[in-house]
Amino acid sequence: QHLNFFTRAHNLHKGDTENLLELVDLSGETGGIAGELAYGKQKQLELAIALAANPQMLLLDEPTAGMSPNETTESIRLINNIAESRSLTLLFTEHDMSVVFGIADRISVLHHGQILASGSPDDVRNDSEVKKVYLGEGLDDASA
Repeated sequence: QHLNFFTRAHNLHKGDTENLLELVDLSGETGGIAGELAYGKQKQLELAIALAANPQMLLLDEPTAGMSPNETTESIRLINNIAESRSLTLLFTEHDMSVVFGIADRISVLHHGQILASGSPDDVRNDSEVKKVYLGEGLDDASA
C-alpha cells in the first residue's frame, strides 16, 4: 500500500478548507498567515492539514509539547472530539502522562525500548513498574 499524503488534499475546495478550519477551531483565522499564529493555533492548523487527506489513522508525535496548560487541555478536548466524530484511530507518543490518560483508551508504555506495560489507562496507571519508572511512585528515598 502506497502512502500518498497530498493527492486528496490537493483537490480540496474552499468549502472543504473552511470546514476543516472550523473542525479545529480556527474558523476565525482564515485570512491570517500561518507563521504568525500563536503556537497552539499552529498545532491546530497542523492537525487540520493532516485531516485534509481524510485519514483513518493519525500518528501524532507529542501533540501538546510546548503548550501551556490551557492549550494542552483544549488540545486534548479537540483531539478527542475529532477522533470520535471521524472514527479515527490515534497512535501517539507523549511524555505528559495527563495527556496520555486524557486521550488514550489503550496504552503501551515503553522503557529502554521494551514494553513495560500495556492495557487500559486504569491498568497502566495501577501497574507497579509504571508507577516506579514513570510516575515516580514507590521509589525508595535513599536520603531518608
